[in-house]
Amino acid sequence: MPSHDSSSSKGLEIQRTFNKITDYYDRMNSLMTLGRHAAWCREVAVRTKVPAGGSMLDVATGTGVIALAALKKYPDSTIYGVDFSERMLSEAASKPGASAVRWQHADANELPFGDESFDAITHGYLLRNVEDVERVLEEQYRVLKPGGRVVILETCPPRGLLRYPVTLGVRVLIPLLGQVVARDRESYAYLQKSTLGFMTPNEVVTILRRVGFASISWRKKFFGTHMIISAQKP
Repeated sequence: MPSHDSSSSKGLEIQRTFNKITDYYDRMNSLMTLGRHAAWCREVAVRTKVPAGGSMLDVATGTGVIALAALKKYPDSTIYGVDFSERMLSEAASKPGASAVRWQHADANELPFGDESFDAITHGYLLRNVEDVERVLEEQYRVLKPGGRVVILETCPPRGLLRYPVTLGVRVLIPLLGQVVARDRESYAYLQKSTLGFMTPNEVVTILRRVGFASISWRKKFFGTHMIISAQKP
């Protein structure tokens, strides 16, 4: 889950939020996506195309859903899962098979890895929770090997005919589920705002190109409220 610059006030606030919702995080993701979240994470893992014996970094790993999906898909690879929420990392590390993943506390703005360390990088719902999207993507570009891929799962604001009903549904449903399931309306009100307030796919693609990525493709999911974007380092 979201990594951030934990030294900033916004970073500390987001860190507290994700430490707070750890116990309900997987259940809420499943409910909010009508059970599709796990399948999207598997799709992200598949799209990395990690080579045999390669390595993958899942940034903002949260409860480790993408990292564990990658381990299942590429069992002979080295998978790292990093996050700035200690509670999320503890939850990820407690899951079946998790001992094979290298879990590590890290900030997405300053990844503790050398240049060109990984064959692939993934993240889910990271970018909407950072202050400087370009800086975070530059860090990923730095630690990615030439030819390596980054695959991103993110929310995006709905467009077109469904824009208004879907927006209304998100505004009402997410805080309501937070109240009923997690007894935490406040945290999920923040998640609702960050979901509707994030960039369009084209805006993310523009930043990826500016950073240096190429071969960029994307597809929308779930009434246009989610997207999976793939890009390659030349």
